[in-house]
Amino acid sequence: MGKPNILLLMTDQQRWDAMGCSGEKSEDRVGFAWLETPNLDRIASEGIRFTNCVTTSPVCIPTRLSLATGLYPHNTGVWNNMNHQMPPETPTWMQAVRDAGYRTSLFGKTHLHPHNGDLREREGLMNSYGLDDVNEIGGPRASANVLSYMTAEWETKGLWDAYRADYGERFSTKPHLVRPSTLGLEDYADVYVGQQAKEYLQNYDRAEPWCCWVSFGGPHEPWDTPEPYASMYDPADMPPAIPRPDAGDRPRGHLDNLMERVNPTFELGEIGRLRANYAGNVTLIDDQIGEILDAIETRGELENTVIVHTSDHGEMNGDYGLIYKSNFLNGAVRIPMLVRTPNSPNAGTICERPTEWIDIGPTLVELIGGELRHRQFGKSLGPVLADPEATHRDFAISEIEGEIMLLNQEWKAALNADGEVYLLFDVQNDPNETDNLAGRPEVADVETVLRLQILERLMQTQLEKPFRQ
Repeated sequence: MGKPNILLLMTDQQRWDAMGCSGEKSEDRVGFAWLETPNLDRIASEGIRFTNCVTTSPVCIPTRLSLATGLYPHNTGVWNNMNHQMPPETPTWMQAVRDAGYRTSLFGKTHLHPHNGDLREREGLMNSYGLDDVNEIGGPRASANVLSYMTAEWETKGLWDAYRADYGERFSTKPHLVRPSTLGLEDYADVYVGQQAKEYLQNYDRAEPWCCWVSFGGPHEPWDTPEPYASMYDPADMPPAIPRPDAGDRPRGHLDNLMERVNPTFELGEIGRLRANYAGNVTLIDDQIGEILDAIETRGELENTVIVHTSDHGEMNGDYGLIYKSNFLNGAVRIPMLVRTPNSPNAGTICERPTEWIDIGPTLVELIGGELRHRQFGKSLGPVLADPEATHRDFAISEIEGEIMLLNQEWKAALNADGEVYLLFDVQNDPNETDNLAGRPEVADVETVLRLQILERLMQTQLEKPFRQ
């Protein structure tokens, strides 16, 4: 059997607990762990599920740049959704996979360059990043304005104007409006991405092994899942949102500023509707993943395919009275991570040790015998795939707006831009993060230790030369 193929499945804004394999429905559980995702559950049962994977940044552009490069926001200088284009000469894991003899492809969203104009004109740029065959789309919002193969098809079918009008009305009233997309199921973006990837793999006839990156735009807001998925889940059955606790006497940071600015007014039952629609979108994507897996199996290649599933960040969906992401709370910063390798010796196991989103690239490159030649800070999961009890990282970090967070198996701590601990949670005894211990005298020693670990990681991960902007 030759080199394994690679299937990288990625969603946008999927919480770590938004998979059936993440747990069971119970009276005291919050989140989405009990929804129907039979295909993601299958991948987990045939591989390893990492329950404490942390996104490098809980916002699109900086974390997607980090995935491609293996660098942190403090290396790239990209801390938020600023207007940024990754230079064409930037070293990436995709180039390393291509250099190892693979034909690489991308279907869906990357956000490695600005979402404006005509994405079809940037295929040369995508080629330079290491992606040979490209069908790129903008995110749900950008697709109201950005040309791509998908939106050109919408325009030909007479669907694009209604899509634009719907988006304009949604965001002129309230951003958390829940109603089905004007597109319908057949033309919905996540279906388009799934079907394009499936067709590509069905027709693949090259000699090289393939690396196919399928990057869905959902379950990113708006809450516009089409039928029949829009009504698949009963809003009354949705788990309750985590309430926003009192701030307490402690230093302040980005989360506090966010909560001052973002205070959506939820009508009675509205959070349930948000969550039911979100759950429907996750199941829709899972069904598309199932069709892709079936296509690979029909080709006789599934047993020789590495599969990774993850997401760039989560979605608060009403937790703490918030929507979207851009903070260090679990709903935004913890993401799904499933890794399935051919003939996995530890199929169906769980690793609870901290991992990071930027570990994906080095893992894929190592699994195919490739080599990353540039300095980067992702760390291959290979040793953990062989032994789930192995220590991968003592802790994982995430960054946003000049702040940095640490997560280990006992604590989550976040430093504000002044280097003060303003978030501190006991992750074992307070899994819903309702009791912020920051600033309390009894945890002063804990804060000191965690602050020093964060600062030491920052020092260890500096670049000799600045990242090219």
